[in-house]
This record gives sequence, C-alpha cells and structure tokens, in this order.
Amino acid sequence: MSFGVQGITEADIANYLANTPGFFERHAELLAAIQLTSPHGQRAVSLQERQMEMLRERIKGLELKIVEMIRHGQENVAIADRLHRWTRALLLAANPADLPDVVVRDLKHEFMIPQAALRLWNVADAYAGLPFAQGVSDDVKSFTASLGLPYCGLNSGFEASQWLDDPASVTSIALVPLRHGAVEAGRGAIGLLVLGSPDPTRYSADMGTEFLLRVGELASAALSRLIRL
Repeated sequence: MSFGVQGITEADIANYLANTPGFFERHAELLAAIQLTSPHGQRAVSLQERQMEMLRERIKGLELKIVEMIRHGQENVAIADRLHRWTRALLLAANPADLPDVVVRDLKHEFMIPQAALRLWNVADAYAGLPFAQGVSDDVKSFTASLGLPYCGLNSGFEASQWLDDPASVTSIALVPLRHGAVEAGRGAIGLLVLGSPDPTRYSADMGTEFLLRVGELASAALSRLIRL
C-alpha cells in the first residue's frame, strides 16, 4: 500500500497498520518510543504504560460487575428464603378460615410490607360471614377480573385501598388479583390482595410484576380451599 504525501490521513495510517501486522516487528524500536497522553493528567506515558492503565481500568470495571452480580445473587437468595417461609406457613395452616390472615400477616412480616389486606368472594357458605368475605363491591370484582397482571403505581383513591388499616397514609399500592383455576384476565377471579406503602416509589408503574404474580398464584392456590366450587 502506498500513499501520496499530500493525501495521507489518520484513517489511512490506521488501515495500513491494521493490515500490516509485521510493521512493528520490523520497527520494534517505535513501540518503546511512542508516547501517549495519560488519562490521569497531561503527562506523556509510553505505549506499554498506557496499555497497562487501560487493562487496570478494564479489570476494575469487571470487578465492579462481579460485585454487583454477587449482590444480586445474595438478594435473590434472601427473597427465595422469605418466599419459602411464607409458603411453608400457608401449608401449615390447619384451619382454612385462618388462611387469609396467614397470607397477609406473614407476607407483611417476611417482606416488610407496611400495610396489606385481602378480600375474597364466591366463598363457601361456611366462611361467608367472616371479615375477609365482606365489603366487596361489584366494581371491585369487575376491576379485579380485568387485571391481566398485578397493578403497581400511585394510590389514586382505589376503593380496595380502604381495606387497609390506614389508607390515608398509603401513596403507592400494589393490587394483586387472586384467581381460582384459569389465570387469564376476566376468568376465575376469587379475590384481591392489596399491598400499600407510604413510600411513593415502593410500588411504581415501571417495576416488574413477575414476583407479585407468583405471590398471587401461591396465595390463590392456598385460598381456593375457601371458595365455593
């Protein structure tokens, strides 16, 4: 490859060096003579020293990613342990009438949820007079049936928020539909689980709902013992 003296560009030089691997073998003295500007100041450093700095920066970045992966792994293990303890409590509940209280109480305890409540409908006659089967309007039932996924976001005066102990203090809310059998929206709705927090960012519209979906499925399976078949 040859260049006209006036037409040579940096791109031409870069292409030439990339396509001529033997250049620095024939001119090894250039590697020791090349000086680059250090990113940590205006001093000039050798090519070897600059490469070492780049390697150190890359290694530091990889170390930070590893630390982040370890942290996420530890958090996932902790969540799995809490979910295991909560599920175990549901399985150990001998009296079906106690299940709604166990769902709410242990969920609040394990996941540090400030407020939680649930209501069920279409319950068996033996449980129809209990508190968890009261105060559910047709609007709430229709809204729950329409939910394909749990709702997370600001508490904009949802009727179901009134089930919480202190609804006035709740700024963000999660509404988890409970279903018996089919899980598609509009089918099999048997109740609604409400989680509330005074922290407006606790349940945000852009958060993932996969975990809440699993909680709803587990709670639904346990509470199905109360439903009229």
